[in-house]
Amino acid sequence: MTVQHLRRIDQARNMARSYEVSVQPGLFGDVAVVRHWGRIGTAGQSKEFWFTDEVQADEMIGAILRQKQRRGYELLKSP
Repeated sequence: MTVQHLRRIDQARNMARSYEVSVQPGLFGDVAVVRHWGRIGTAGQSKEFWFTDEVQADEMIGAILRQKQRRGYELLKSP
């Protein structure tokens, strides 16, 4: 399972957002890209996208990460 954590904090705009995207295996050989986002400290929202193979899922994650970094999110290092 691949997990990427991002966050964007801008105190001048009272913005403190968290974003997480992960690839999770399904039961039948498929994979899901799970997106979870929201204000830091809240439950937030989630959405899943299902693919037949991991290559398509990795392409979607790459596009999401590029978009979020263009919008000012910082990629956090995994522990």
